[in-house]
Amino acid sequence: MQDIAAKILEGDRRALARAITLVEDEDPARYDILKKIYRHTNHSHIIGFTGSPGSGKSTLVDSLITLARNEGLSVGVLAVDPSSPFSGGALLGDRIRMQEHTLDDKVFIRSMGTRGTLGGLSKATREAAKIMEGFKKDIIILETVGVGQSEVDIAKYADTTLLVLTPASGDSVQTIKAGVMEIADVFVVNKADLPGTEKTCLELESMLELGEEGPWRPPVVKTMGDRGEGIDLLQQAIYSHKKHLYETGRIREIRRERIQRELEEQLEYLIYLRSWEAINNNTDLDKEIKSIEKEECDPYTTAQKLVEKYVF
Repeated sequence: MQDIAAKILEGDRRALARAITLVEDEDPARYDILKKIYRHTNHSHIIGFTGSPGSGKSTLVDSLITLARNEGLSVGVLAVDPSSPFSGGALLGDRIRMQEHTLDDKVFIRSMGTRGTLGGLSKATREAAKIMEGFKKDIIILETVGVGQSEVDIAKYADTTLLVLTPASGDSVQTIKAGVMEIADVFVVNKADLPGTEKTCLELESMLELGEEGPWRPPVVKTMGDRGEGIDLLQQAIYSHKKHLYETGRIREIRRERIQRELEEQLEYLIYLRSWEAINNNTDLDKEIKSIEKEECDPYTTAQKLVEKYVF
């Protein structure tokens, strides 16, 4: 796997695709790649798109890719889709909506399945984004699956988080839970040619007025992604937030929080693997299950006994 890591750092697209596949398959070989490229990461600006299904996230991403490429920036996109119940792969494939960029060697788009993970992102998203950073992408865009109220995980991975809403589609501000609203650095009211646009924008502005005043006030940007209208204003809002992060030093806090989260997630993963390895190697689980079936014991007492004996 050393060759794959070296090729990623050299800009080999096939190596990048192979490494992300290893991440999705939870192949242990991915760790050798991640270890070797880690010191070359933490330089990309990560933009997260979240919002309800059908709000036009993919269309907006497609338009932003075009603007970024016009500026000479390289772009990586991780679009998380619902998983196929048969293969576990991405079911919808957002790459279909971004076909015009497929021949651009400075753009890399990958659809990833959620594989049952809540929060709007695949659990492999962080590692895949890290590999894209090693590939020296200037901008990495993460697009959530669009699962509704639970997709707050995006804020843990992105430097700038965009919440996409649409008027006249049930996306009234009053119906959206606080957790989703609070993660947004930029509010995007897409499909702004629909009735109710001004009402939605007014509700957002009112909510911001009533909220606690902080160092950054999220702007409200109206767009029509299918026509490319308002995309330049959206790009300006993203750049303004990036400038704010660097001028205030907030970017260092974000990166440190991300490092802590990476370490915690890796510890949890290794503890989980080692615990099951110890229990499976020393215990007849079928015997324990039969004991519970006969009501000689219960799952809680049995689990506590096994953990105390073989794990801690």
